[in-house]
Amino acid sequence: MTPEQIETALAFGAVAPTLYAAHAVGDHWVQSHTSACAKGNAGAAGHLACLTHVLTYLATCLVAVLGVTAALGILGTLSVLGVAVGLAVNGITHYVIDRRKPLAALARLTGHGGWLDADPEAAYKLDQSWHLGWLLISALITVTL
Repeated sequence: MTPEQIETALAFGAVAPTLYAAHAVGDHWVQSHTSACAKGNAGAAGHLACLTHVLTYLATCLVAVLGVTAALGILGTLSVLGVAVGLAVNGITHYVIDRRKPLAALARLTGHGGWLDADPEAAYKLDQSWHLGWLLISALITVTL
């Protein structure tokens, strides 16, 4: 491996778990009750609630990534573009699935409609697994751009 590849791998090793932790905090602690209840509603109020949630969620992710990488002395290995695009991908994919109807449509399209209908926890589990998969991609983007 080249020194650059090692640096990128180390940055990924810091950024991926940081985004995971920030996701848990931003999605559960930072999100307001109002946003949580309204973000899937139709109309402007639902879109605004979801946007508000995603913006506070992304702020949580940004503070965490900058704080952890600065504390580890590797902040300089990240580019502004990488952080911006990584967070944008995270935010867009988070917004789409948190509008709820896309989650239900995707679940049915992939053969998970029965589970969604039968298990009250299915929507939450599908939502979280979607977010975690995109967090991995976001972390890769963050450290490689």
